[in-house]
Amino acid sequence: MTSLPPGDCCVRGIKHEGTPKGTIEKIENITTYFARPAKPNGNAIFLFGDVFGPIYQNVQLMADDFAAQGYLTVVPDLLHGVALDPEAFYAGKVDFGPWLARHDPTTVDPIADTVIDHLKNALKVKNVAGVGYCFGAKYVIRHLKDNQLDVAYIAHPSFVTSEELSAITKPLSIAASEIDVIFTKEKRFESEQILADLKLPYQINLYGGVDHGFALRGDLSVKEVKFATDRAFEQAVTWFNYWV
Repeated sequence: MTSLPPGDCCVRGIKHEGTPKGTIEKIENITTYFARPAKPNGNAIFLFGDVFGPIYQNVQLMADDFAAQGYLTVVPDLLHGVALDPEAFYAGKVDFGPWLARHDPTTVDPIADTVIDHLKNALKVKNVAGVGYCFGAKYVIRHLKDNQLDVAYIAHPSFVTSEELSAITKPLSIAASEIDVIFTKEKRFESEQILADLKLPYQINLYGGVDHGFALRGDLSVKEVKFATDRAFEQAVTWFNYWV
């Protein structure tokens, strides 16, 4: 595996302040957060959220930030309406293991396929970029291939297998945290070797002093976390602007 299975750190974090500007709509029967750019560039971002789903304020604010860069950004419900409640989890009222077992490629992949098809064939966007945090990163990797996602960025990925990473055919950028019991140093080095062997455009940036989840759920009142979060977002936008 190029990252270990998700753990409790996947569901820890800080709620970010702000008011989401997008709308909740449907792609077929899939509840989806839409963030529309004022000046669209013709491309879309499919944001594969983490275990808290598309209603989670942090992921909506992140989608708004990507839209402000010109990208139509969508955050579909990959979890069939059964996202974890952050407050319940923080209070110790959620058993993460059984929940995770019910959300695997057999349930998530068909949703991702539907959304990509809608963006490309119904909305006629030029390119679809994938963004994935933690749980969502696995499914970005699984769809980073011909006729699906055209380019991708993931942050602190969880439970991506070496076989999945070896199967990608498009450019990939990774934001990694120094302190990470899931995407460990060893797994990061393994991923680097796989990507080098593929001879595709790739990038792995390591952010010091931050831990797993920083790019979406970090405590922005901490100077080091705020710096890393901002730079990781810029990493994604710069990557997309070059490769789409």
